[in-house]
Amino acid sequence: MAKEIPDLVAEARVGTGKGAARQARRDHLVPGVVYGGGADPLPLNIKYNYLIKHLRAGRFLSTLFNLKVEGQEDVRVICRHVQRDVVKDLPLHIDLMRLRRTSRIKLFIHVDFINHEAAPGLKRGGTLVVVRNEVELEVTAGDIPEKITVDLTGLNIGDVVHINDIKLPEGAKPTVDRNFVIANISAPSGLRSSDNEDGDDAEEAAAEE
Repeated sequence: MAKEIPDLVAEARVGTGKGAARQARRDHLVPGVVYGGGADPLPLNIKYNYLIKHLRAGRFLSTLFNLKVEGQEDVRVICRHVQRDVVKDLPLHIDLMRLRRTSRIKLFIHVDFINHEAAPGLKRGGTLVVVRNEVELEVTAGDIPEKITVDLTGLNIGDVVHINDIKLPEGAKPTVDRNFVIANISAPSGLRSSDNEDGDDAEEAAAEE
């Protein structure tokens, strides 16, 4: 099931150039432009507080949006640049790029862990340590996965889940070219303490010999 694409609402901007951009900022709007996709660039304005909310949500530059502009067809876009005030760090201008359904993009995809009850290591009191709860993947804009799934069935204390252990959606691949860790099952604190004590006893016995 494809991930639901969030909307980004904007309005067409009348006029271009520095004068129109300054006027937009006085009206509590952030000027911008959407380009690419075989169509002419379209100047835009986005409500300042609305854009700030999206920026604070995180991952703005790696999120695919459904751009909605009155009088225009909805189009999928990704942000390529946010110009900010060098002193206040507030957005001054935004560049959006149109995407075709076949375009390849990089997005962070949520990792879902299932079948906790079928993991012997968790039954013994082990703890699931999540190293990455989302993974950056290169995917096709028209087929974005909602999540990737890690099946914990059969995992014991000390087992480690790497990215290569996970079946990724067709056409998706990690942006990092190494077999990085997603999660592991660590021993319960009592067992770790016991192991440490056993190790200390063994060291002491060896020393006495």
